[in-house]
Amino acid sequence: MWGEMIGRPMEILLVEDGLVEARLSLAAIGRCTFKHRVTLVRDGQEALDFVFQRGIYRQAPRPDLVLLDLRLPTIDGLEVLAEIKNDEGLKSIPVVIMTASDDEQDRVTCKKQGVDAYIIKPLCLEKFLALLAQLKQFWQNEMLQPDPVPNGK
Repeated sequence: MWGEMIGRPMEILLVEDGLVEARLSLAAIGRCTFKHRVTLVRDGQEALDFVFQRGIYRQAPRPDLVLLDLRLPTIDGLEVLAEIKNDEGLKSIPVVIMTASDDEQDRVTCKKQGVDAYIIKPLCLEKFLALLAQLKQFWQNEMLQPDPVPNGK
């Protein structure tokens, strides 16, 4: 069982409506040295359907990381973040905000909702790759730690 987990690629959900930004993000992620699989969705409703495995995403894998733009069609990124972080089954998924907004109120709101990182676009490639490596290490450590078993069971 552990061998399967160690070899499993990291599931990354990229939520980005801008094609240029999506291509740049995908290119940056492609430079990662660890196994990963990326799914791109283009609006907030699709993102929620994916993480909650609804509709056409019923069979979607649970993401290990969500890269989320704030300004999205249909449902705003702040609402997507809130939905993820308010759900017991999903709140442990690291969420990284990737936005052009340098609005302090957006940053404060995201922090209150439990965001794991907040990056302002355009992305600094080196910092972005370092952050992904950190998150990958966290993900790997979490996967390799067996759940504690209470004494006597």
